[in-house]
Amino acid sequence: MVRDPEFPTSLDRDDIAVDGNKLGAQSPIYLMLNKPRGLVTTASDERGRDTVYRCFDGALLHGAPLPWIAPVGRLDKASEGLLLFTNDPQWAARITDPETGPRKTYHVQIDRIPDAELLAALRHGREHDGERLGALEARLLRAGEKNAWVEIVLDEGRNRQIRRLLGAFEIETLRLVRVAIGGLVLGELPKAQWCALDEVDVRSVGI
Repeated sequence: MVRDPEFPTSLDRDDIAVDGNKLGAQSPIYLMLNKPRGLVTTASDERGRDTVYRCFDGALLHGAPLPWIAPVGRLDKASEGLLLFTNDPQWAARITDPETGPRKTYHVQIDRIPDAELLAALRHGREHDGERLGALEARLLRAGEKNAWVEIVLDEGRNRQIRRLLGAFEIETLRLVRVAIGGLVLGELPKAQWCALDEVDVRSVGI
């Protein structure tokens, strides 16, 4: 009997059982969730806040309960939109790699109407708290009387990067929605709903 959880094993060579139940290789699962605002991206929260796993309560995949899945990266509590989940840690690591991961596209509502000069400044970036922050792309989507929606594309995923970038220009973020990771688009998936990704979807992420 082996009690070391890090003991090296091979499913091709070893028979592995827990409490007499034989284990086999688990099929990879890839899911996309339209995360609502107000949920934290963690399995459990020490402050008792609702987490993104609430969206999977009672969930079935192919008629069976979902196995263990983990979020790929994160969206903060106030952010919403496309959030991936998987049981494939290698795929998740490629997506979250700050140097080789795919581009991530966000639609952001801000508290002003940006002109071409401000959008160029967001692309150029600015030093903030000793860190250079900038957007790969920034363009105006639509404008109202006092606020506007802009599209911001990042090629890395630093913590709260967009909110900190906008804050460096004294711009308030009113809403922040991730709409795409690589070529995978959130589309019309309803809020708080999830769907399984097929092979074409998985490849569209672009890693």
